[in-house]
Amino acid sequence: MKPDQRTRTRTRTALALLATGALAVALLTPSAQADTGSVRPECPRGLSCDWVPAAYRQTGDPADKETYGNYDTADRPRGNAVRFIVLHDTEVDYDTTLKIFQDPANQTSAHYVVRSSDGHVTQMVKNKDIAWQAGNWYLNTHSIGIEQEGVAAEGAKWYTDAMYRSTARLVRHLAATYDIPLDRQHILGHDGVPPTSAAGTPNMHWDPGPYWDWNRFMALLGQPARPSPPRSAPSPPRSAPSAPRSGELVTVSADFAGNRQTFRDCEKGVDLPAQASSAVPLRTAPSTDAPLFSDPGLHPDGAPGTDCAADWGSKISATQQAVVADRAPGWTAIWWYGQKAWMRTPTHSRVITPTAGQVVRPKAGRDAVPVYGVAYPEKAEYPGDFTKPTTGTPLVYTIKEGQSYPGGGAAPTGYFYAPTIDSSKPYDHTYFRGTQTYVTVQIGHRVGFVRASDVDVVRTRS
Repeated sequence: MKPDQRTRTRTRTALALLATGALAVALLTPSAQADTGSVRPECPRGLSCDWVPAAYRQTGDPADKETYGNYDTADRPRGNAVRFIVLHDTEVDYDTTLKIFQDPANQTSAHYVVRSSDGHVTQMVKNKDIAWQAGNWYLNTHSIGIEQEGVAAEGAKWYTDAMYRSTARLVRHLAATYDIPLDRQHILGHDGVPPTSAAGTPNMHWDPGPYWDWNRFMALLGQPARPSPPRSAPSPPRSAPSAPRSGELVTVSADFAGNRQTFRDCEKGVDLPAQASSAVPLRTAPSTDAPLFSDPGLHPDGAPGTDCAADWGSKISATQQAVVADRAPGWTAIWWYGQKAWMRTPTHSRVITPTAGQVVRPKAGRDAVPVYGVAYPEKAEYPGDFTKPTTGTPLVYTIKEGQSYPGGGAAPTGYFYAPTIDSSKPYDHTYFRGTQTYVTVQIGHRVGFVRASDVDVVRTRS
């Protein structure tokens, strides 16, 4: 049987699986080779880009229409809207990635793959269709996935200038095509994708990792991490930035080259060398001796956060935003997964930048607002004869009274049901729209979704 639609994802550590022989890799077949020129890739003009189709075939008994790979056909955006772009890294080389996506037994795919050496782009799934890439079925159905050749723990080795420029050109093109906002609540790393349920939190991915230069990438998109002040206001001296105020929205703007961090590859049990990073560590108190912040979804036992590269809750990334919760000399606290998290912001530094934007806070009288990893319809909104209505359940995080978080953009409400390869079941390949309105919120390192009826969306000024 194929994976449940809500949890289809790409292989997490493909290199390790290849080493053990547990991951199937098929060579490009003659029939697949013949098809490479039959489809025009959906790329911006002038970008080196070709089409190599991912597999869309059954993998077992021909009578079993539910066992197949590596994506689902759809009619986006006419059926379900495309609202997000998810950036990954491959964990294997470019050629191997293409072979993995061409074998339906691997049950994984992405819309595009970007080569490290020269930035060449290969499209493997049409944008109208749904790649199995994000580890969250709701995000799969509403996003486009881009794999970048590389290994997250060796990021600087793989993430080349050519790759940054090609990926940025592709993202700008896709954002313009599908009207996707160029902000970090919509341009996500795989490490920004939420789980569909609380139980799935530990299984979520952390690529492209702490060594992807988000400052550089967002600048290439025309959205630098250091927003320019209004023309009518004088620019503050670079040597004396103003201290953030409680309740103020800020963008993390730590300089990539100057922000050298040491993390541990806990999956391999090795310490990674100190190197340039987009990640800023978060602590439980304004002290370098304080424990690292503990994501309650990742550490349900309350254990402290770790310096593992995969421990996304203990760090915030450059270009991500947060709301200031408190201050201490040389430190700033932000609201993060329902609690205060502290980051070092030394005097005369540019670790954070006050930013104008939208924030989400509970409506008056609400003590806590639940956060979801999906925006699915209510059970009563499915047809009465539909036997598998899928609804969302709250994650472990809540937005408490007095807290606020970046976000406020409307999230599509709906569920795409596609259990078979040939639409042979009742309601097969149907998008069920819901009437409940959800908005996206940057609850922590990962985004989440809250019901619009539970919150106020407020515009702030820098």
